[in-house]
Amino acid sequence: MSNLDPIAFDIETSGFHDDAVVTVAGFAHDLGESLICNLDGRTADRKALVTTLDEHSDRTVQLELVDDERALLEAVATFATHQLDGDRHYLTAFNGETWGGGFDLPFCRTRFLRHGMDWPFGDVAYADMMQIVDRFDTNDQSDLVGVYDALIGEQTCDPFEDSATAVDAFENGDWLPLLEHNLADIQRTRKLADLAARFVPKSDFSMKNLEPPRR
Repeated sequence: MSNLDPIAFDIETSGFHDDAVVTVAGFAHDLGESLICNLDGRTADRKALVTTLDEHSDRTVQLELVDDERALLEAVATFATHQLDGDRHYLTAFNGETWGGGFDLPFCRTRFLRHGMDWPFGDVAYADMMQIVDRFDTNDQSDLVGVYDALIGEQTCDPFEDSATAVDAFENGDWLPLLEHNLADIQRTRKLADLAARFVPKSDFSMKNLEPPRR
């Protein structure tokens, strides 16, 4: 585990109903952050968005704008294939997938299934930060924002009080705050992963391989 660098993953969705879709997918890695935004057939000024998003990053923000959810999932698959190296990286999220549930990975599995697409995450390890940060005293905080504030406390670019606001932002085409929210969450998750690598025993990183047996 000590030889693996974390790549943080987080998604935004249009809600929790049966036909909800992924609206943003983000990865934070050692070179910066990669964001993919589903415009749902609408338009956005990519150059202006990148200019502002870069102000919130110590490195570089890569932004891909796509027309629909399928194109977003294809971009996620491309990132997983070409940027995720199982010998160098492990994927992480906060409540992305835990023993008792989680959100991001189960939601993505269903969306890949609905589009008749293969699961893109192959021979790569996964560890959930929600299960690792319990090795710290977080003053009873259990959500990403609360845990991050308790342990790190640095200011982020998140314009939202909670993730539910991201649903309204997508519906209204408010792309910048939606992307800033996702950017903040992947940055928080990766900083927690870096912190855990300094303080938590390797044996407490409950890693699993994301590759299905019949991939």
